[in-house]
Amino acid sequence: MNAPMKHLLIVYHSGGGKTERMAEAVCAGAARESGVETRLQTAFDSGLDDLLWADGLIFGTPENFGYMSGALKDFFDRTFYPAEPLQLNLPYCLFVGAGNDGSGAVREVERIALGYPLRKIAEPVVAVGVLTEAHLRACEELGEAMAAGLALGIF
Repeated sequence: MNAPMKHLLIVYHSGGGKTERMAEAVCAGAARESGVETRLQTAFDSGLDDLLWADGLIFGTPENFGYMSGALKDFFDRTFYPAEPLQLNLPYCLFVGAGNDGSGAVREVERIALGYPLRKIAEPVVAVGVLTEAHLRACEELGEAMAAGLALGIF
């Protein structure tokens, strides 16, 4: 008997393209794992129905003024209270395209995630400055690790 297909939702925002390239790398890494259906969606195009579909989440944001993007914050604003009574308890991880150190964006996403609640399963990938091949490899590895964990039932 085959295990049921798991669902991985990648929600991101990108203003200048850096975070979009990171999101595409995360998605490419996740695609290496069979048994997992992955959706790559912008924050403005994602909502509660997408959260309810997902077995795991990966969030991506640029660092804007030391914070997450307004678009990702909007996603959280639109879904938090409707999702809160559902106690989703989904695994999640994060990637940040940063100009400074990304710590403010990471801190605030982690703080909001506690309320859903969501479970952090990996340290965030933070790409400070110019996006490099090493950053993109780390994003691919993040996506692949999340997808593998879902497929194996670890998360």
